[in-house]
Amino acid sequence: MKKTIALWAALTAATLLVTGCAAEQPPAAVAPAKTTAADPSAVDPSAVDPSAGDKAPDAPGAPRAAAAAAYRKWGLKPFAQPPAPPAVKPVVRKPGGPVPVISDIPTTEKIVFLTIDDGAEKDAEFVTMMKDLKVPFTMFLTDSAIRADYAYFAPLVAQGHGLANHTLTHPNLRTLSQEAQRKEICGQQTKLARRYGTTPRLFRPPYGNWNEATRAAAGSCGVDALVLWRESMQIKNMQYQRGDKKLHPGDIILAHFRGPSELKGRTMTEMTATMLRRIQEQGFTVARLEDYV
Repeated sequence: MKKTIALWAALTAATLLVTGCAAEQPPAAVAPAKTTAADPSAVDPSAVDPSAGDKAPDAPGAPRAAAAAAYRKWGLKPFAQPPAPPAVKPVVRKPGGPVPVISDIPTTEKIVFLTIDDGAEKDAEFVTMMKDLKVPFTMFLTDSAIRADYAYFAPLVAQGHGLANHTLTHPNLRTLSQEAQRKEICGQQTKLARRYGTTPRLFRPPYGNWNEATRAAAGSCGVDALVLWRESMQIKNMQYQRGDKKLHPGDIILAHFRGPSELKGRTMTEMTATMLRRIQEQGFTVARLEDYV
C-alpha cells in the first residue's frame, strides 16, 4: 500500500511540473491601469495643463446648467428642446398659387410658435431676456410703430428671431383697394429689407382682417404666408379661440410689444415670462415658425 501511495504522489508531481500548475507564485508586478473619465481622482498630476489654473474643463452638462441659471434669472424653468424641424415644411406656397392663410401648423408635436406684433414698446430688458432665454419668436413689425427707433430691433434680428411684415401704418386692410393694400405690404417689405438686410417671407394683416385682395397683394410682394393666430397673450392670461381653452400642437400665439401703460403697470418682460409659464404649464415647448413655413 505504501508503495502504491508513493508511486501516485510521484506521478502527480510530474504532471504538475509539465502543466505549469505548480504551487501558486507571487503575482508579477502589474502596470498601473490607464485612468478614465469615470475615475477623475486618478488623473496624473503631471498631465494637467498648468496654464489652465484651477478652471475645470466644461462638462457635458455645463450648457444645461448655464441655461438653467439664465432661466432662473427671469423666474422661469428651461424649456424642453423642440424636435428637429421637418425635412419638408408642412406649409408651402405652391408656385403661382394663392398665399396660404394659417392660424396653426399641422403637427402632432407638443410645440407652439410665438409671434409679437407692432413694435411700439422698446424695452431694453426684453432684448436681454431673449438673449438669455434663446426662445425663438417672430416679430411682425409696423413701420409707424418702429420708425422712431429702428435700431432697437437690430439686436433681436441678430439673435436669429424672425422678421416679418405688419404693414406700414396698421390699417384695416379690408377697407382698402387691392392696390392700396399692395402699397402697405410691399412698402413695408422694402423698408424692412433696407433696415435689417433681410426681406420678410411672412405677413400678418392688422387686426387679423383680410380678404382675397389681401392675399393677391401679399403674393405680389413676395409673401409666402398670411399668419393669423389661435391664442393671444393678454396681461396675465391667454385668450383662446377654441372652447376647450387649451393649447393644441402647432398653435400660433399672438403677443404685442407693450409696456406698463398698456399692461396695467407690468413690464413687457413680466408679460413675456407669464406667457412662457402658461405654455410650460400645459406641457408645450416653443419652436421656430420659419422652420415650418
